[in-house]
Amino acid sequence: MERGTAGSNRNDAGSVARVGKASDWLREERRNVLGHWTAFCLDCGAARRWFIDDEDQVPDVCTCGGTMLRRCPACNAPFSSTFAVDCEECGQQLREPELLGMRIRKSGK
Repeated sequence: MERGTAGSNRNDAGSVARVGKASDWLREERRNVLGHWTAFCLDCGAARRWFIDDEDQVPDVCTCGGTMLRRCPACNAPFSSTFAVDCEECGQQLREPELLGMRIRKSGK
């Protein structure tokens, strides 16, 4: 096995592709434990994961007094990323790309 650029391990069998699949597997396992969907506060950024059967347990108001958003206001789709800025389904902007003076997502994501 040879060491590739940026510290990635590569071999002739294509281990880089397996690492990508492993990270997808890990992401899915986390969602199975913590919740498939996420809600976040539009004011302070606090986040909470939830399962579809437990949606009624997600508060509408955060402890800071801000609105907890758990579904797109335009299409009512839930979102899976706590760092979502735009709806994955319809593309509608969910919130501003900055919160408390910091970008929520790196450019290009």
